Amino acid sequence: MAELKFEITKTLGVLSENAKGWTKELNMVSWNEREPKYDLREWSPDHTRMGKGITLTEEEVAILTKILNGEEIEDDIDESNFV
Repeated sequence: MAELKFEITKTLGVLSENAKGWTKELNMVSWNEREPKYDLREWSPDHTRMGKGITLTEEEVAILTKILNGEEIEDDIDESNFV
C-alpha cells in the first residue's frame, strides 16, 4: 500500500474534543503534495493519526456556507439522471 502524505497547511478551528483527546477540526490540508483543500475530520492529539473525513474545494465550501445560511442556491445538476 502506498504511503499517504499529508501536511496541515493551516488550522482553521476545532469543533469539538472527545474524552480520548481526539479533536474534530477544520483545516487546510495538502494530500500527497497536491493543492490544499478544506478538510474536516477527527485527529489524534499529536496529529499522527486521523479518522475518516471529508475534503472540500473552495467552491464547495462557498455552496455549503450558503446552504447553512439558508440561502437559495442555483445548481446545474440534471436531476433526470438520478434513479
